[in-house]
Amino acid sequence: MHDTRTVDPRAKYRRIVLKLSGEVLRGGKSGDPIDAATLEDVCTQVKEIHDLGVQVCLVIGGGNIFRGLTGEKRGVDRTTGDYMGMLATVVNALALMDCLEKMDVTTRVQSAIPMNQIAEPFILRRAVRHLEKGRVVIFAAGTGNPYFSTDTTAALRASEIHADIIIKATKVDGIYDKDPKKHADAVKYDDITFLDALKQRLNVMDSTAFSLCLDNNVPILVFNLSDKHAIRRAIFGEKVGTLVHN
Repeated sequence: MHDTRTVDPRAKYRRIVLKLSGEVLRGGKSGDPIDAATLEDVCTQVKEIHDLGVQVCLVIGGGNIFRGLTGEKRGVDRTTGDYMGMLATVVNALALMDCLEKMDVTTRVQSAIPMNQIAEPFILRRAVRHLEKGRVVIFAAGTGNPYFSTDTTAALRASEIHADIIIKATKVDGIYDKDPKKHADAVKYDDITFLDALKQRLNVMDSTAFSLCLDNNVPILVFNLSDKHAIRRAIFGEKVGTLVHN
C-alpha cells in the first residue's frame, strides 16, 4: 500500500526523519523538562509538514531528563546511564505523541526496548506501513543498545526506511567553520560535502551516525528549530540551515 494522501507538489522530500534533541523541549521560563508551550510549538511544526502529505518520522533525545554521558560524570555506570537515557527518550516520545494526537495527527511510538503496554516494538515493515497510512512514527529508546547516541538512531532508522533526508534541529542556524558563540568571524556553510565536513572535523553528528549517513547516502540538514516554519521551508527546498551531502 502506498500513501494515498496528496503530496504538495512543492515538496522536495517525501519521507523525512526529524531529529530533535531532548533539550528543545525544556522550558524557557518554566524550566520544566517538558515545557507545554514549547512542546506545542514543536508539534505545530510537525503537523504543518505532515499536512503537506510528507511522511514524517521523529527521533528525540532524552537530555532534558537524563543523559548517559552526564550520569557517568556523576558516577553512574555508563551502560546503566545509557539505559536511563533511553527511557528518558520514551517519556519524550509519549509527550510528543499525546500532543500530536490532540492536533488530530495520528501517531505511533515504536520502542527499540520492548515495553508493550506503552509502545509498539520497532518493526521495520510495520513502521513503513504506518508511514504509508499517513501516520507519524516516533522512534524511541535509541537503538536499544548502550554506547549509541540518538543521532545514530536517526541515521540508522533513516537508512532502514530509505528516508530522503535527516532534518536535525539544533540551537544554531546551521554549520559553521568554528563555534559562532565564541568567534564573531565564524563563517556559516549553506552546504558542504560529507568528506569536507570530515576533513574540517566539523561537529555535525557523532562519528558513528555520520559514517552511517555517508555510507548510505542520507543527506543531513542542520537548522535552528526556533525559526518558525523552518522545516516547511526546508521541505520546499528553500535555503535553510546547512545541507551536508555527497
